[in-house]
Amino acid sequence: MEDISAPTVAVVNLGCRVNRVESDRMSADLARWGFTLADEDAADLVIINTCAVTGEAEAKTRKAVRHALGLPARPYVVATGCAVNLHPEALAALGDRVIVEPLKTKVAHVAADALGWYGAPVADDAGTTDLAAITGGRCRLGIKVQDGCNNRCTYCIVWKARGPERSRAVEDVLEEVRAAVAAGIPELVLTGVNLGAYRDLDAAGAPVDIAGLVDAVLERTDIPHVRLSSVEPMDVSDALIERMAANPRRVAPFIHLPIQSGCTATLSRMGRPYTADDLVELVCRMRETLPALALSGDLIVGFPGETDEEFEATRELVSRLGFARLHVFRYSARPGTPAATMEGQVAPSVMAERSATIRADVAESSRADAARRIGTVERAVVEYPGRGTLGSFHRVIIDEPADLAVGTIADVAIMYADEEGILHGRVRA
Repeated sequence: MEDISAPTVAVVNLGCRVNRVESDRMSADLARWGFTLADEDAADLVIINTCAVTGEAEAKTRKAVRHALGLPARPYVVATGCAVNLHPEALAALGDRVIVEPLKTKVAHVAADALGWYGAPVADDAGTTDLAAITGGRCRLGIKVQDGCNNRCTYCIVWKARGPERSRAVEDVLEEVRAAVAAGIPELVLTGVNLGAYRDLDAAGAPVDIAGLVDAVLERTDIPHVRLSSVEPMDVSDALIERMAANPRRVAPFIHLPIQSGCTATLSRMGRPYTADDLVELVCRMRETLPALALSGDLIVGFPGETDEEFEATRELVSRLGFARLHVFRYSARPGTPAATMEGQVAPSVMAERSATIRADVAESSRADAARRIGTVERAVVEYPGRGTLGSFHRVIIDEPADLAVGTIADVAIMYADEEGILHGRVRA
């Protein structure tokens, strides 16, 4: 029976996919301590997993803390994450009920101390994870295998907030994957701040990179489906592409490339270690080896010094690469980065226009990528009744059978796209 006296705790996530995975882990830790997870408005304590990737993100962090402090229940507010690592004093100064905790693994301990609650046996940080608390019924589980970044892109503060690159041991990752299998989770997403920088040693002392980790997951666990999150272009090796192509039933034909620009001059100012031609060559190699590839990515428009000609070069490259999805961000000056003081800061109105132009272009290429899948068969994870997500990350409505159980992985024959561009298909027997 649930202990009705257990305090209520809410976890508010701000920022990236890695933050989302970490917030899920915090929820699991809190559940193991016996806290009741609740919405923010009903919580005795609110945990905010902060973001500091841009100045705007930090402003949202402060706003989220102030909002939580102003709730009628007057909860304690625990701030953790990137903004705390950069400016703990500034966040602590927002109110006398604010607690800053840089270590996300200690958040449950902090909550227990703040609320005087020690109602459940405490597992150590490496203890068994409550996957039900993590997923909340979702069919996709993110597993963080790497943290930190050694790159020094001129617009980015993450390397300061997250620290140097470090990777989890292969065996630790496999243990978590096996727990996911035991919990019936159909798809896991390998993720990290700089996933392609993953490095470990196997039992014989041989190096293991991200391609080797994918091998280990496939060979030594029974997870039905694996997806990679963001991989920097310079870290996409031939070996990784070949692993994806060689395992079409278990590895999603999908990759997310944070290209950031399609103009070599802009990339140089950003401190990115590749050219526009390098991107073209990489994507051509990927499509040659993996024809079913769906390409996703990140792009910044309006970077300091970006001229109309440079923007058009980016637009041309984006069109040439054929993105199925593209996250388009307007440049936001991040105090403490070289780009924030560069000459040639682009007017907000120009950035807005460029962003809208690229988004319209990508909407067309996304529809084209979906349309080329008509007549093919793709693996799909059923996430809602009659609806699923294909390996290519396109959404699909499963017309037959309509009662396929949520959590099922099925081979779906893609029949047509409706007026909204959503794919429809039926399960292939």
